[in-house]
Amino acid sequence: MIKHIVMWNVKGDTPEDKADGALRLKTAFEGLMGKIPGLLRMEVGVDISRVDYACDVVLYSEFDSHESLAAYAQHAEHLRVREELGHLRIARHQVDYPVTSLPVCAAAEAA
Repeated sequence: MIKHIVMWNVKGDTPEDKADGALRLKTAFEGLMGKIPGLLRMEVGVDISRVDYACDVVLYSEFDSHESLAAYAQHAEHLRVREELGHLRIARHQVDYPVTSLPVCAAAEAA
């Protein structure tokens, strides 16, 4: 399994503008569920901390393989969302990593 995490900061002259942009990102990416082969799970969260170093939106997703993640990056629906909302972001951060074993907490609970 591959975990794909993306965080964005969005444009906005006012807190309301930023909140609107964050909600648009959340709604658009959640709309991809069920449309992308190999996408197992997706969660999109909007920051509530409002600390100055926080990102505005986070996307957490799981793919069944690295190939599925690569296909997602080129999938027509994903490209449509990126094109439609690309003007909203001012910063983007990403981490992709394989998961090959249970996390420490889950392993301890299973014992």
